[in-house]
Order: sequence, then C-alpha cells, then structure tokens
Amino acid sequence: QVQLVESGGGLVQAGGSLRLSCAASGRTISIYNMGWFRQAPGKERELVAGITSAGGSTTYADSVKGRFTISRDNAKNTVYLQMNTLKPEDTAVYYCNAGGYYKDIDRPSPGGSWGQGTQVTVSS
Repeated sequence: QVQLVESGGGLVQAGGSLRLSCAASGRTISIYNMGWFRQAPGKERELVAGITSAGGSTTYADSVKGRFTISRDNAKNTVYLQMNTLKPEDTAVYYCNAGGYYKDIDRPSPGGSWGQGTQVTVSS
C-alpha cells in the first residue's frame, strides 16, 4: 500500500494562494488515480479534485473550479494542489487519496490510501 504525506497547508488571508503537496512512498503512484479531499469542522469529507494516473484528465468540485489546479509529477511520486483566490469557506483539513475513482465529484470512490491531512485556514 502506498503511504501519503501532505504538506503546504497554513494560514492565509482571503485572496491568497497556497500549494499543497502530497508525497508518496512505498509504491509508485504512476498507476493510481489521485484525489484531494477536504473536511471542514462539522461537515463530511468532500472531493475537491481528482486526476487520472497519466494526468490526462482532471475533475473539480464546482466550488473550486477556476481557482484550484491539481497536477502530478510521477517522476517525483508527488501530487499537487495549487489553490488560488482562497476564500474563508476553503478552510478545512485537506487530504490526499490514492487509487480511487474521482470522475463523479458528488459520488467519488476513494482508494484505500489516505494521508494524515494538512490544515488550511483562510482568514477574512
């Protein structure tokens, strides 16, 4: 099973940017679809963005379209989430996930590998 470690979270003002990274080890992620989820206090975990194994197709939640970009570098075994024009409602713990199916944003099928999460806090 692949191990995932997220980084890059922090406190940022509304309108600012952050870039999250998800470093994988134990197995190459080149064969896996990858996804970023988030969970805000009192809310269910939701899919934010997904990317296919070769990076040819991406999916985004409507709430982040045009602001967030998911990408991957299979040579570095890393997936990224570039977050621009951040809003207070983006505040959540962000989790990386491997091996799932993310084409249906509303009904994703997460894989079995999760990272520990990284906190993103956007102040107004």
